[in-house]
Formats: sequence, structure tokens, C-alpha cells
Amino acid sequence: MSANKARTLFDKIWDSHVVERLPDGTCVLYIDRHLVHEVTSPQAFEGLRLAGRTVRRPDATVAVADHNIPTTDRSAGIAEAESRLQVETLEQNVAALACRISRCSIRARALCTLLAQSSASACRA
Repeated sequence: MSANKARTLFDKIWDSHVVERLPDGTCVLYIDRHLVHEVTSPQAFEGLRLAGRTVRRPDATVAVADHNIPTTDRSAGIAEAESRLQVETLEQNVAALACRISRCSIRARALCTLLAQSSASACRA
């Protein structure tokens, strides 16, 4: 990139995570924070188990149930069976692989986007 051309925030973040830039432009990136949620993480955790692997950086991996939790009164738990199963599976996977989980409360709903911002200092490599 030209020294005179302004760099976007995306460019700055990208460049700070490049480990290697290959001649064809492909970049190998270091990911210093990994956020997982209850919807698609079961497949990822199962893939790790089948391959006999663990989470490489459990200290930099934070799980949050933010798709299937009620947005109103949570005192009765999760009514829908499939949603409840996804959250329970996330909790089991996190416990088995020693990752952290962020618990949501009514007053502080932990969405992955907000969690990423608020936990950045705690997750630094």
C-alpha cells in the first residue's frame, strides 16, 4: 500500500494480524480472540473431538449463548426444546474443553459483537 494512501480501520486491524503474506497475496493471519455461540459450535467441537484435538487457546476462546436465549423473562428457562438443547450442548462443550463462557443476564445481554469489544483486553494474546 502506498505510504500516502489513507488506511482504513479494517486495513490496520488486518495488517496487525498478518503472520505471513504469500507472493499470490494470500495472508496467514493470527487470530487472537475466538468467539463461539450455540448455533454452529457443536459441529466445530465435534470435529475437534473426532480429530483427537483440543481448543488451541482456551484462554482466548469465549463462548456466549446469544441466539437462543429469551429476550424477555428468563426465569422459566428456554421453552423451545431445540434452542434449549443448543445452549445445553454449548455449556457441555465449553466445560469439556476448558473454554470460558459468558453468562447473559436480563440487564446485560451478551451479544457476540458486544462481547468482543468488552472482552478485548481480557483475551489479548
